Amino acid sequence: MAAAKKSKVVSYTKWGWIFLIPFLLVYAVFSLAPLVNTVYRSFFEMYLDGLIQVGPNPVGLQNYVTVLSGDLPKFFLNTMIMWVIGFVPQILISLLLGVWFADTQIRLKGEQFFKTVIYLPNLIMASAFAMLFFALFSTVGPVNGLITSLGGSEIAFLEQTWGTRGLVGLMNFLMWFGNTTIMLMAGIMGIDTSLFEAANVDGATSMQVFTKITMPLLKPIFIYVFITSMIGGLQMFDVPQILTDGVGTPNRNSMTMIMWLNNSLHSRDYGRAGALSVILFIITGILSFIVFRINSRGDEY
Repeated sequence: MAAAKKSKVVSYTKWGWIFLIPFLLVYAVFSLAPLVNTVYRSFFEMYLDGLIQVGPNPVGLQNYVTVLSGDLPKFFLNTMIMWVIGFVPQILISLLLGVWFADTQIRLKGEQFFKTVIYLPNLIMASAFAMLFFALFSTVGPVNGLITSLGGSEIAFLEQTWGTRGLVGLMNFLMWFGNTTIMLMAGIMGIDTSLFEAANVDGATSMQVFTKITMPLLKPIFIYVFITSMIGGLQMFDVPQILTDGVGTPNRNSMTMIMWLNNSLHSRDYGRAGALSVILFIITGILSFIVFRINSRGDEY
């Protein structure tokens, strides 16, 4: 009997691997092979000098040294600043809306309508969103038209460092706060309601319930949202690319790391682009590992 059970388990294991074959093949062709090729190219000098192809010449870690000692710190700082500008109001508004929507005592009228409305910007393509803001906030756009009609002077939003960064952060906030609200609301609704009822019986205020019950139990979801948002911030590309026409104006103060990578690929500097891709992969891998460890501890708890 034991031998029969053992053979049945082995048979199920075999079929499991068979069903995994399509995924493994697709992953190997479209993910693993490009990754290995990118790492390989990062150790070579390979770029266009006019119409002349230079390389590939092996240079070891020189591309990594060039990237790390070049403009990478500046572009990393640009990326993080624009991410923070969008993430801080995003998490605050999402927490507020999540608590409101999940609180059965408030009973907001038209709750389903508002949930739909706040999620709609997430369905709009980032390129369309960026083009809309470019038209709205250009020097001859309707926003400046409104300012001048009220007696003010025109503001060159796209020619100022903080104006451009602020617009990028605002767009990221509008596009993603609905998704964050739904995730936080799901986390709040997963908290045992008996805890809130006991706190109300003990006379706890709304702020005490939020700080002593909601936030501590929402911590795993909050950290997950934080890390995944940071990973998305590191990959920020389409909004600033379209808004600044790919040059990160003014003075490349809105240039992100992925925009820099895209420029390297356009100039066919595959060695430097490969090194930058590997560095971004390592950073993203570290953040993903943190998320995995947090989830693992949550499961053990």
